[in-house]
Amino acid sequence: MNEVLQQLTLEEKVSLLTGQDFWSLPAIPRIGLASLVMSDGPVGVRGTGYAPDDPSIALPSPTALAATWDVALAARAGRLLGQESRRKRVHVLLGPTVNLHRTPLGGRHFECYSEDPLLTGEIAAGFVAGVQSHGVGTTVKHLVGNDFETERMTVDVEIPERALREIYLAPFERVVAAGGWGVMSAYNGVNGAPMASNGEFQDRILKREWGFDGVVVSDWRAARDTVAAATGGLDIAMPAMDNPWGPKLVEAVRAGKVAEELIDDKVLRVLRLAARTGALDGFRLPDPPLDEDGAAVAHEVAARSFVLAANDGVLPLTGNDLTRVAVIGALATDARVLGGGSAQVTPPHVISPLDGLRAALPGVDVAYAVGADPRPFLPAASGPSWGSFELDLDGYDFTVATGTVRWIGDLPGGCDVATVTSMTLRTTMSPDVSGEHLLAISGFGAFELTVGDQKLYEGSLHPPGTGRADLLLHPREQRFPVTLEAGVTVPVVLRQTFEPGMAHSVATTLGHRPPGPDDEGLIVEAVELAARSDVAVVVVGTTEQVESEGFDRTSLALPGRQDELVSRVAAANPRTVVVVNAGSPVLLPWSDEAAAVLLTWFPGQEAGAALADVLLGVAEPGGRLPTTWPRHEEDCPVLAVRVEGGTLAYDEDIFVGYRGWLRSGASPLFAFGHGLGYTDWSYGLLTVTESGVDVTVTNTGERPGREVVQIYLSSDAGTVERPARWLAGFASVSAVPGETVMVHVPLPDRAFQVWDGGWKTIPGSYTVTAAHALDDPRLTATISVAGSSPAAEAGRED
Repeated sequence: MNEVLQQLTLEEKVSLLTGQDFWSLPAIPRIGLASLVMSDGPVGVRGTGYAPDDPSIALPSPTALAATWDVALAARAGRLLGQESRRKRVHVLLGPTVNLHRTPLGGRHFECYSEDPLLTGEIAAGFVAGVQSHGVGTTVKHLVGNDFETERMTVDVEIPERALREIYLAPFERVVAAGGWGVMSAYNGVNGAPMASNGEFQDRILKREWGFDGVVVSDWRAARDTVAAATGGLDIAMPAMDNPWGPKLVEAVRAGKVAEELIDDKVLRVLRLAARTGALDGFRLPDPPLDEDGAAVAHEVAARSFVLAANDGVLPLTGNDLTRVAVIGALATDARVLGGGSAQVTPPHVISPLDGLRAALPGVDVAYAVGADPRPFLPAASGPSWGSFELDLDGYDFTVATGTVRWIGDLPGGCDVATVTSMTLRTTMSPDVSGEHLLAISGFGAFELTVGDQKLYEGSLHPPGTGRADLLLHPREQRFPVTLEAGVTVPVVLRQTFEPGMAHSVATTLGHRPPGPDDEGLIVEAVELAARSDVAVVVVGTTEQVESEGFDRTSLALPGRQDELVSRVAAANPRTVVVVNAGSPVLLPWSDEAAAVLLTWFPGQEAGAALADVLLGVAEPGGRLPTTWPRHEEDCPVLAVRVEGGTLAYDEDIFVGYRGWLRSGASPLFAFGHGLGYTDWSYGLLTVTESGVDVTVTNTGERPGREVVQIYLSSDAGTVERPARWLAGFASVSAVPGETVMVHVPLPDRAFQVWDGGWKTIPGSYTVTAAHALDDPRLTATISVAGSSPAAEAGRED
């Protein structure tokens, strides 16, 4: 590496630290260095732009992956995305996200794993190992304190030192210890310094204390100060747009403001990453693992992640006993399979809940009613009444599947973003019913919409001067009524124009809603269908305008009239199963009225097929909650995201998530770790040894199943305030009916330590609890810790 470094001029060195475009660093062919290419994750690999003929596998959301409590499955998901990265010629995947669920209002929590640092770190470490097994780098993000979206670009987060070490930095430390090759710094500041320039975290802790030998890359446009970022531990500033490095950094080095030795260290880190990912001549990529079937992995993660929160025995359904199944809810056909923002990809297909159940029940009348539509924007034009959707991008023609067009980065067909100034979508519509149809435009830029010979709109949806981030993350919609006759085909043309250079980010939708009942009429139709059906499956959830990157939620309530829909359907049919399609907690005021409640997160492209398997008992709902679900908002120990004077204080210190719930004494609706299955488990014997905890469990039910054994610690030892219980380890086990198996859970030294200027083991007596969930303890043992191997007494289930 040093020999290569010595061949580079200062200008070349700095170029390797500065984004050359939106996604990549420049190549230097004379030293055998290819361009290092990055791509957004973590549910799929988008690539550097939108390629109509090259879709991306869409896995379930990270909250779903964490709900499996399965490190090996996380590694398999990672291997799939490493494989996808290689296929798309991507060297570095921008993920996983290990920020914590500090408040359930966090708008981007679907992209994070859990409220618990240990569960977050273990799942992330598995995922990272899987991705990097293909020689594809990861960048664990966002270091640190980006646990919310409000004013995230500028806010300074005040985090006590103990909370930083025990809670917020812990998942990053775990991934670094597991060999992660990259870290992404956050937009926000922490304790007085912007993270992209924060030498305390990026240099002293990350690189020196933890021994991190990888690269620190900025979040996009987070690096704003040339010298402060260079001396504050940042290695790569992205993207090219508004970049403070390049010639400015060269000038700073020559002026003596930044030492060239510091630049050399950064370049060596970039070269090391290039060697690890096969972008530097003379370094061989590892042999790839066995090929993963993308659809199969997406299906398995989805089914394993579903949390059966409540069940009076209605599930699993028996197909032979069904004649009519009512499937209700707008999200039953327009499945929310991934969250909004940078985590979005275009999958090859999406199996909706309705399609999944119809395919699984070929001899059953699977009938559908909208019931309640929570979507504030009209759904994309699609279906048999529409023709093909033909796009003309300044002369480059291609076809899309629906009336939605999205990309970030490179343009389709290699079009030059500097010259592209227009896009035209052409299609036809032959309505099924006559009457007043609603069409809509959402997106940014200037639009012209014509239907037949009617020009319905010409103008811009946003006011002049709206910033790029607001344009992308806060699209607007304009609706237009138009009277159409059934069976009469009309051409529809939507033309969009851009300012030069703005076409690198597009999020445009042509929406449509046919004539139909009003909101009350939709609910009445659904209730009537449910009343004459054997079972009602109601799909409710959030929308992209509720859960997305760029903003926090204002409420945990389901949008629209979905709560009312569930209550009225449950009153009409006592066999009502509610499927909750949300990436993170929502309020469920009707939970006691439904026969079963199944939490499915954002379940990825195979959503409906996995749902059908779980509802019909082909697969067990194996998920456990990675985050507490509240009964009432006011019960949450941390709720508001209140920035005051540019600062957000984490005054609760270490009492985040279930730690805070235990301290407050409030009872949530569903506790951390909760999840039912289709069988029952008894816990037999708990033994603490020098290597950890051994637990025997028996499947006492009538079906094969999977149990997640959760180990919690508690102690009154020492004078430092600690949570009433904290997660110390976990492991899963599978068994057939009547089978007894033993599971081993290691207990790391860190489980007994607190941060007090350094990691210190607190000697004394500890209670070890083996539990089905935080609020469902099964076995306990007492151990004595004195800085050496603990002695223990075994415990049996009461």
